[in-house]
Amino acid sequence: MMSTSSSIADFFNAIHPVDDEVLADYLSHWQRFHCSKKTTITFQGQTERYIYFVEDGIQKSYYLHQGKPYVIAFTYPPSFSGIPESFITQTPSHYFLETISDSKFLRIPYESHQQLMQQHRSIETLVRKATEMILVGLVQRQYELMALDIQSRFTAFVQRSPHLLNMVPHKDLASYLRIDPTNFSKLLNSVKT
Repeated sequence: MMSTSSSIADFFNAIHPVDDEVLADYLSHWQRFHCSKKTTITFQGQTERYIYFVEDGIQKSYYLHQGKPYVIAFTYPPSFSGIPESFITQTPSHYFLETISDSKFLRIPYESHQQLMQQHRSIETLVRKATEMILVGLVQRQYELMALDIQSRFTAFVQRSPHLLNMVPHKDLASYLRIDPTNFSKLLNSVKT
């Protein structure tokens, strides 16, 4: 088992407690993976073969439309990363996953993940609960994008993830919030003053 197993074990147990022996078996299938910044991990059209646990670094997932990137999510420790719907369905991804900074992960391949869910009911429950949490987050994000004005979207983001303001390029944050970069700069300056 990997040396940082306690952090991933704590993360998993906070979602759903799993017997130590079962969790040790599950964690033994996760492998280390490193990427330098600005590395595309998953390309549009590529099927996601892994689910990742972020140990270090920040990543973004984004669509390209008419050559322009539209950021849909950021991942950073401790969290899952990857292209979840491509991983779950084993169909080609509609978007990209790229590192913003040097990143360290643990990852598990689809086949091992499926086998362990079939072997251990508690792992299947853990994955279901994690998927439910992702769904709740996506619904909240949809609400914010559809119902809130730019000031309210910006404020909600700053309250939820203030650390990203100094860690992620502002053009990516503006894209994520669907705010024009000029307006984003004005909102950012109002927070800093």
